[in-house]
Parts: sequence; C-alpha cells; structure tokens
Amino acid sequence: MQGILFAFLGGACITLQGVINTRISDTVGTWQAVSLTQFVGFLLALCIWVVKRDGHIAQIKKVKPLYLLGGGFGALIIFSEVTAIQHIGVTFAISILLISQLCTAFLIDIKGWFGLIKQKMKLPQFLGIAIMIVGVLILSYK
Repeated sequence: MQGILFAFLGGACITLQGVINTRISDTVGTWQAVSLTQFVGFLLALCIWVVKRDGHIAQIKKVKPLYLLGGGFGALIIFSEVTAIQHIGVTFAISILLISQLCTAFLIDIKGWFGLIKQKMKLPQFLGIAIMIVGVLILSYK
C-alpha cells in the first residue's frame, strides 16, 4: 500500500511540477526554469539528507558511472515536459508522458535492463498499454 501511495504522490508532483515550471519558463525561459527547478530540488534533497543522515555516501565510488546520469535525465524531463505543455496543454502532454514512461518501463522489465530481473509480459499487459494509448487518442480528439 505504501508503494501505491508514493506512486500516486509522485505522479501528482510530476504534473504540478510541469505546470509550475511552465509558468516559470514563461517569465524567465525554459532552460532557466530547468536550472532553477534542479537547484531547488538539490537544496531540498540536501536538507532532507542532512536531517535524516541515512545512506552511505562513501559508497558512491561503487556506483556505475552510467547510473550517475540520473540528474541529467531530470533536466531533460523538465525541459521536455515544459515544452510539451506549452505546445499541447497539460492533459495531453502528461498523457503522452505517462504512455512513454509505461512503454519504457515495459521494455526495461522485458529485457531485464539495469540489472533488474526479467519480467514475462502476457496479453493483459499488452492490452493495458493499448487501452491507455487509445485513451490518449480519445483525449486528443478535438
């Protein structure tokens, strides 16, 4: 249940962040909004880390360099989401973002990328993605 609650919170925050960043970018520019958002996120994470004092930062040397690109993906996510919202609106942009996210996760699960255990996908999973894509197409209909 805790995983579902955090996933719901994360999804809501992605949407809120996208809308807020779009408003910021209207004033200062998209890459400036991305930089500001990443910096504020860094400060918040740093404050939480200082308070919680968990984890083992000394172990960072053992992390594969590829995995250190996560923050860079964050910048690209923010830029892409803001640009999409500016061009096609919040609902359609987030819908496509979710489909892309789901399809990418699907591939990662099937292939077992990043050291994850391969998952077997069956017809219900394929139908679920297809139904979501149809839903996005319906949402985009004008």
